Amino acid sequence: MTNDSTKSSISQPASDTTVYLFDDWFDPIEAGVRDRVRGFIEAMIEGELDSALLRPRYGRKPKLANEDADGSAGLTGHRHGHRSRSLIGTFGCVEIGVPRARINGEDGKTLEWKSKVLRAYQRRTVAADALIASTYLSGTNTRRVRRALTTLFRGAVSKDIVSRMWRKVKCDWEAWNTRSLAEEPIVRLVLDGTAVRVRLDRKATSISLLVVIGVRADGQKLLLAVKSMGGESAEAWRTVLDDLIKRGLRRPHFLIVDGAAGLEKAIAAVWDGVPVQRCTVHKHRNLLAHAPERLHDEVTADYTDMIYAATPDEIEARRKVFIRKWRLKCRAVADSLEEAGEQLFAFAQLPPSQWRSARTTNAIERLHEEFKRRIKTQTVLPSAETAAMLFWALLASGQITMRKIDGWQTITTKFIDQPIDLVA
Repeated sequence: MTNDSTKSSISQPASDTTVYLFDDWFDPIEAGVRDRVRGFIEAMIEGELDSALLRPRYGRKPKLANEDADGSAGLTGHRHGHRSRSLIGTFGCVEIGVPRARINGEDGKTLEWKSKVLRAYQRRTVAADALIASTYLSGTNTRRVRRALTTLFRGAVSKDIVSRMWRKVKCDWEAWNTRSLAEEPIVRLVLDGTAVRVRLDRKATSISLLVVIGVRADGQKLLLAVKSMGGESAEAWRTVLDDLIKRGLRRPHFLIVDGAAGLEKAIAAVWDGVPVQRCTVHKHRNLLAHAPERLHDEVTADYTDMIYAATPDEIEARRKVFIRKWRLKCRAVADSLEEAGEQLFAFAQLPPSQWRSARTTNAIERLHEEFKRRIKTQTVLPSAETAAMLFWALLASGQITMRKIDGWQTITTKFIDQPIDLVA
């Protein structure tokens, strides 16, 4: 018994026949530009070769005074056909014919001519690489870049291309990590860390990114360091600070920290005596953690009145009231406030115009939020180094910008040598 079965010769995978949104959108301007791109690129490379051979195609080189009668001394090489190359740019993917030529060397041998316009093995333009990188930095993971840019590149970009392009950034990243800081007029530092999940030994693991932002004498903030560490221990922070000092960072005038014990120990070891401001937002969270939920609004109101008072004398008076009140109502809250000591009010020694920027580590917290928002689609980053590189690249590429601090005009004003009286 025979079983005759037939299969259509025109059957195709669903992915090849399905029509998606935007597939039937036609723009005559784009179509016209792309049709002329191939001829423009080929003409550009042909012109480069004409200059190298000192003659156009099928032409003769002009005879110079020092040439022999037969003109053979003027020949520098010869053409021999074309090579097909594919090139991806912001104009899409095109197939071009690249001219080939042999150039006569000084040793009598011939060498293959190489174009400077289109480098060997180049498959994408620099603008295309920058576009892919910008898409990745904006929060699109490697698998989704192809879908995001499919209309522009006509499906010619895969996740592997995105990964290879991203590795090119590593050279700039390494140069940034070793640059000298001796000429940077840094007067203030903001230091904080954030946790991020990366893949280590094929397992998702949480690591810490330790970030340092500097403030120059003109008030402009800039990223000084971002390093991936196992945690925020004193040893980890000491590694970061020692590297900054090694690269020429001057002793800062003022430090803003989140209150981590490891960071404070590292600072005391390298910059003992520098005024340190403990972030008032972090301390507020600590106070709420020590109080029952029904008292949170009351703690917040009293704390805000104290921290945002208009003068140092008002801050000092309201602090005393806060301590006396909460010693009776919830002693854990009062003890938590006293634990911060004078570091919580170091900003009061600065001119009032700088208080807003000096009270908290918000300058770094904003970066952390933007960073987390962009890696949300990836869940787990490929490696610890990738996490640090990505954080840096968001600022280096202009995806995230930092403005000058509030009150920067008085940033070089001397400190008021009168700390808040801590006696309650």
